[in-house]
Formats: sequence, C-alpha cells, structure tokens
Amino acid sequence: MTLSKYRKEALSKFDVEKSYSLEDASKIVKDITKQKFDSTVDLAVKLGVDPRKANQMVRGTVSLPHGTGKDVKVLVLCSPDKEKEATDAGADFVGLDEFIDKIKQGWTDVDVIITMPSVMGKVGALGRILGPRGLMPNPKTGTVTMNVGQAVTDVKAGKIDFKVDKYGIIHSPIGKASFESNQIIDNAKEFLAALIKLKPSSSKGTYFRSVTISSTMSPGVKIEPKSVEA
Repeated sequence: MTLSKYRKEALSKFDVEKSYSLEDASKIVKDITKQKFDSTVDLAVKLGVDPRKANQMVRGTVSLPHGTGKDVKVLVLCSPDKEKEATDAGADFVGLDEFIDKIKQGWTDVDVIITMPSVMGKVGALGRILGPRGLMPNPKTGTVTMNVGQAVTDVKAGKIDFKVDKYGIIHSPIGKASFESNQIIDNAKEFLAALIKLKPSSSKGTYFRSVTISSTMSPGVKIEPKSVEA
C-alpha cells in the first residue's frame, strides 16, 4: 500500500506499536492532524463483552463537558402543545405528520430525532428507515420524553448516545481537532467514565481491551487501557 505524504509525516511523529497516556495521545493526534477542515476527534474502545448476550449489551448516553464541536441538527416530532417548547429550546425542525411523511419519502437530514411517548405509535412506523441510520428515538437515550425542551437543550450542549457494535467496539466523537488538548482529554475522560459505570456484572476479565484515539483522517494512536480504566 502506498502511503500518502500526509500519512508518512503523521506516522513519523509517534510509534504505532506503543501505547501512550491519554494526555500524550491527545497531543499527538492534534499534532498529526493537518487537514484544512476541522477534523472530528474519535475514540474507539474495544470492550471485553459479548454483545450477542443481552446482559452484556453496553448502551448509554453521556454529556461531554465541552460538547462535540458539531452543530447538531435536531428534529422534534411532537403534538402541537409541545411545539413552542421545542422551538424555544433551539430545535431545528418541529412538527409531526408533515415530517413523518417527509421521512417516509426518504428525508433524514438530521442528526437526532426527539419525540414523546404519546406519538411513538406514529414514529414507530418509521423504524425501517430510522433504525439503520441510528436515528430511531429511544427512551433509554432520553429521546422519547415529555420534557422535549430539556432533551433538545441536552443534545445541543453535547449529549451523545453510544452503543457497542457486534464486534464489541464502541466508537464515539469526543470533539474537534481545533479543541485545546485539555478539552479533548476532559471529554475523553467523561466518555470513558460513562463506559466504566455501564460495565456489565457478567463481563469477566479485562473490560477495556484497547482504546484508540484518532481524527477524521489520521492514523489511530493507542492509549494504555490501564491508564484510563481506574
């Protein structure tokens, strides 16, 4: 495989075989990210769980102290009496039947959909469209709630939801390359602490098998799992 000039330069700045502290790894990622756009910084954590077992499914939400750096587009599907609350909280799209029709026709130009229990009957019919895109509202992630205004505020402020994939890995954005190192570190610590709280009692042995930080196009930098599993 031919390495690009950018990738060669990036790989010359750290040892791909070595595991670093979270602090050092965050600085390396900032140093090797040279794109003209503001790259997203991601964390990938391989967990010692078997996602095929219901009692080892790791899923949850976390509010990152410095947000994700992304302008999150939010659609609120609600009854008319809740529309003002959603709009005042900063939702980008608010309504019900007209948006359900748009989604049925293929429109999914949003990042998060929030709804309320009383209209889940209508929203549930969109499962085949929203499910594969990770947009289906879920009470466990706080996106099916009567308190739609607070849910919008939380999402806009940097609340994200995550779920382990079939390989036992959780991927999550934790900021942008333009963030200060300490902001990336704070967000990473908050995310990892949320994972630790969700450790299934049936998960035996090492919980954090591997932890890797990267930006949109950078190589991954390994983080020493023991240093972040305290």
